[in-house]
Amino acid sequence: MNLMTPFVQELAAEAATTRRVLERVPEASLIWRPHEKSMSLAQLALHVATLPRMVSQFVAGDTLDVAVAAAPSPTIATHDALMAAFDASISHAQEYLASVSDARAMETWTLFRGETVLMAAPRAGVLRSLLFNHWYHHRGQLVVYLRLLNVPVPSVYGPTADENPFA
Repeated sequence: MNLMTPFVQELAAEAATTRRVLERVPEASLIWRPHEKSMSLAQLALHVATLPRMVSQFVAGDTLDVAVAAAPSPTIATHDALMAAFDASISHAQEYLASVSDARAMETWTLFRGETVLMAAPRAGVLRSLLFNHWYHHRGQLVVYLRLLNVPVPSVYGPTADENPFA
C-alpha cells in the first residue's frame, strides 16, 4: 500500500463531512463576522472549501515562501460559488494525493519566510499538519459560526444538539 492511500481515504471521508457543514452556510449571512478581528463567514467558508487544493498546490513543490505566497483573504458572493470552489478543491487534492509516490511523500518540504526556515518536514507530515489538521481546525470554527447564526449544526463526528446520526 502506498503511504498516501490512507490520506486519499481520509480526504474522501472528511470531504463528505465538510460538505455537510458547507451546505449549511447561509448565503444571506456571508458578510457576517463574530468579531472585528475574525474572518467573515464567506472568507472562513471559502478557506475551509479551498484548503485541500491550496495545500496540495503548496506541497507539490519542495518549498514555499509565505512572504511571497501571502495574499489577502479571498471571498465569495454566493453559496453556489462556495460549493463549486469546494468541489474543485477536493478533486484537485484527490488527484494530487493519489499521485504522490512513497519516496516523494518522505522527501523534506520546507516553509520559509524570506530567508528564515519556519518548518522543514517530510511531505507526508506536512500534509497531516497543514492540510488535514489545519482543515479540521477551521471547519470547527465554521461550525461555531453556524451555531452563533442559529443555523442547525450538522453532525461532524457524532451528535450535535441539532442532528443525531445514531438515533
